[in-house]
Amino acid sequence: MKPLVTLLLVLLCALPLRAQSPLSALLPYPNHITVGEGELRLRATESLAISSEELRFAADALKSLFHKRMDLSLEEGAKARIRLSIDPTLPHREGYRLTVGRKGLSIEGGSAAGVFYGIQTLDQLLTGDSHRTARRCIAAVNSDDAPLCSTRALMLDPARHFLPIGDIKRYIDEMARYKYNRLQLHLTDDQGWRIEIKSHPELTARGAFRTDIPRHAERPQYYTQEQLRDLVAYAAQRHVEIVPEIDVPGHTAALLTVYPQFRCVFLRDSVFAEGKTFNMMLSAAVPEVYTLMDDVLREIAQLFPSRTVHLGGDESAIAHNWARSDEHLALMRQEGYTRPEQLMGHFFDRVLSSARRHGLHPVLWCELDNIYPPATDYLFPYPDDVTLVAWRGGLTPTCIELTRKYGNPLLLAPGEHCYFDYPQYENDLPEFQNWGMPLTTLQQAYAFDPTYGLPHGQYAHLTGVMGTLWGEAIRDINRAFYMTYPRGLALAEAGWTQPTHRDWTSFVGRMYPNLNEMMRRGVSFRVPTEVIGKAD
Repeated sequence: MKPLVTLLLVLLCALPLRAQSPLSALLPYPNHITVGEGELRLRATESLAISSEELRFAADALKSLFHKRMDLSLEEGAKARIRLSIDPTLPHREGYRLTVGRKGLSIEGGSAAGVFYGIQTLDQLLTGDSHRTARRCIAAVNSDDAPLCSTRALMLDPARHFLPIGDIKRYIDEMARYKYNRLQLHLTDDQGWRIEIKSHPELTARGAFRTDIPRHAERPQYYTQEQLRDLVAYAAQRHVEIVPEIDVPGHTAALLTVYPQFRCVFLRDSVFAEGKTFNMMLSAAVPEVYTLMDDVLREIAQLFPSRTVHLGGDESAIAHNWARSDEHLALMRQEGYTRPEQLMGHFFDRVLSSARRHGLHPVLWCELDNIYPPATDYLFPYPDDVTLVAWRGGLTPTCIELTRKYGNPLLLAPGEHCYFDYPQYENDLPEFQNWGMPLTTLQQAYAFDPTYGLPHGQYAHLTGVMGTLWGEAIRDINRAFYMTYPRGLALAEAGWTQPTHRDWTSFVGRMYPNLNEMMRRGVSFRVPTEVIGKAD
């Protein structure tokens, strides 16, 4: 292990030392920023004014920032040279206006989120302009900034490998620095059910083990509702929305281990092993399945203020389950269906009705009539109030076309740009559970254009971007960080910055000081040796 650590330190020391200008560490790059003449010279103690108590967390963050960067104390008072305020007339609620001049500094946001993002930009200004920062000075700057995409998300998968709440909080801290605003938690899968449902305690009492991993076999590993409420509140302070994913009707071996009566009849006597049984599906023909789902969604709605729930719908092994099941073939005849895939519509009609009844907005993975190009239509008709997520490699343009045609909002997570569980470079990690994964390199992540080059009127239904970390090969948070960064920096800029303001060479230069800061914070990442010194 020591030789590896030594190598990493040597490589990090080799990162170009470019942090000598106000703009050199800005990431994501603002959509409008100018550097003026002069600078703001700060005293060891300064005053701060905030326009409302809604900005209390932002004020504390700013105090911490100035103490860390400049050893400067901020005291609140009316006659202040440093001001934080909310201006609801700004065009975007997450937008901000950062103004630094000889007389003072102000950050105005369309909401508290906008002010918080302005503080993150200020932090990077101080990081990049280290000589001025050491003198307690800030360059005269004006930034009028707002995001390209309304949703800028990452996804963790604690269903496969459980991640403690404290580790997820660390992950949220890093997300928030780079203006991500959503974290999706994949809470259920074949390998485990990780969320407490009080009306069905057996889901975690029996479904939260992994007998194939000794350290996970001794006790169930799941999140209590109290822990999730604490996590949601922590994330909300940092303007990160937590979206739960309950994956159905496939990816349900853990659930079906608890409730064998919810399987297809011909599979009810099969032996299921947690973490080893795959390609099983909930029955669409058992009424009690929908009662269970209604109970789960009722508690989800009470627990998560997001009002958004992801319900999976991906990779359902229909040919191995419903298409071979007498009761499902009978249900097809009853409904007048000619293909077993049409039963997905029957299943989700019931489940989505429950979601709506409990005030939840449903999200599903976008499945088409072919898993490889070319594809021509949805796997089954999605209601137009369902947000879909494009994910399969090469099929995002088709998803864009179909969602525009049918009226579904679309979140973009194409594997070729956004699958961060894939290796970042040839022969890189993961070293296990690697089924021949394709590469998603740093440059591929940065090349992602969330507009797909379309005129504005043709991408208005595209809601944003999401980087996914499926957890089969991510055993702990350090591996999650390593697989996320620096690709997560590239995606942050893709989601925030207009394509006309992005540049690969500029990004690489601005990445270096951010990686140095991550190292100081103890955040693991992959050193991008393939681009160091090659983007100049």
